[in-house]
Amino acid sequence: MNNLKKQPLLFLSLAILALIGLSFMDGKISSQSNVGLSIGDVAPELNFPSPDGENIKLSSLRGKIVLIDFWASWCQPCRVENPNVVRIYDKYHDKKLGKANGFEVYSVSLDQDKNKWVDAIKKDNLKWGGHVSDLKFWKSEAARIYNISSIPYTVLIDENGVIIGKNLRGPALERALANLNK
Repeated sequence: MNNLKKQPLLFLSLAILALIGLSFMDGKISSQSNVGLSIGDVAPELNFPSPDGENIKLSSLRGKIVLIDFWASWCQPCRVENPNVVRIYDKYHDKKLGKANGFEVYSVSLDQDKNKWVDAIKKDNLKWGGHVSDLKFWKSEAARIYNISSIPYTVLIDENGVIIGKNLRGPALERALANLNK
């Protein structure tokens, strides 16, 4: 203990590391009970409210290739990526992709403010119907289920709900969709 008194910087550093460790353990950044999802796993079910208050199940989109897009109105990288998602949605929405009958987006917002969320949907022209949020920010149940620690983050699932890609954006997402018809 005397060494700690003689080395206040070391003591302060250890205290800061302990506090950082506690913040990681309280579920805000990650949860030890969640195991990361892998390609080939069945995507866990999501069932959350739309802006209209009606719950939308992820499984209601079976039969199509689905991009689960974790984002928020306050996330600048997410907003920059949104035009790419819209362009890809327009290109592949009605196309046959392998055995799948089209492409859908299931947007999971980590917003807290419903008005900002809805305004961003309109402003970014996010025209698909699969918008959901429990409005719990980083304590979102969907983020916990999928072990999301940063956004934007995407999970691509096939027509049977099996994960076929993760964290695909822009050209990488478009290549993955194009490859489904090869």
